[in-house]
Amino acid sequence: MKHRLLFLLLSLWVVAGCKPVPDSPIPTLTIEVNGESFDMVLVEGGTFMMGGTREQGNDPEDNEKPPHEERVDSFYIGKYEVTQRLWNAVLGVGFNRSYNHGCDDCPVENVSWKDAQAFIGKLSILTKMPFRLPTDVEWEYAARGGNRSKGYKYSGSHDVDEVAWYAGNYREDPYGEAATTHPVGMKLPNELGLYDMSGNVWEWCDNLYTQEYRQNGKTVHPGWPFEGTHLYFRRVLRGGSWGGTDKGCRVSYIDYDAEGYRDEYGGFRLALDVR
Repeated sequence: MKHRLLFLLLSLWVVAGCKPVPDSPIPTLTIEVNGESFDMVLVEGGTFMMGGTREQGNDPEDNEKPPHEERVDSFYIGKYEVTQRLWNAVLGVGFNRSYNHGCDDCPVENVSWKDAQAFIGKLSILTKMPFRLPTDVEWEYAARGGNRSKGYKYSGSHDVDEVAWYAGNYREDPYGEAATTHPVGMKLPNELGLYDMSGNVWEWCDNLYTQEYRQNGKTVHPGWPFEGTHLYFRRVLRGGSWGGTDKGCRVSYIDYDAEGYRDEYGGFRLALDVR
């Protein structure tokens, strides 16, 4: 009951158009499920330049070009990647396929897009709240710091080692049986107080990856994706991982894979609409 009342008050706060001053506290929604709690951070809506913007240097790939303006409505996003502890509380230890066992506060991994949907479905039933994955645009907006962005190359810093676990540093202070991922929240947060949006594990986004069907800004087949053809597309992944380079940790970098694919590099983060 408490988190529902807080959710209503925060929603009214957004609808009323109350914009925070730069250093004001960011509203956070704490939710409990089966004895475990997790935090959702309010991302106030706005416009931003998405893609290979100036601070990304010479690193952007073709699918990050050209930079373009996007509009985002207010939404909530997980303060942390979904942990093994939260996964176990919702689906049970028997459904945890994570490669790096023995680290409950490490992000759950070896999770496909379909696995994430199964978790979200069960979580939504238990909490009676319609959780989902963030869209690609929402994810990048939040990773950049939303309307508090300071224009960093990575999520929260120009120095990747300050904010991300990646191939260059993941062997430091090892955790778990496989010593790959690290407990969430060990690095610095970004401007919105979000942790590990660069590195640790790749994060599934809700939408299909369709850039491969575009050339010179135009669709190769007008009308894509046609109804019933989504199986020909892959799902977007963002943020980089412990096993990748610093290039993949940039806020504009885009990866993608089949929705049934899973490996030890991929996890996810929750999103929730403001109602």
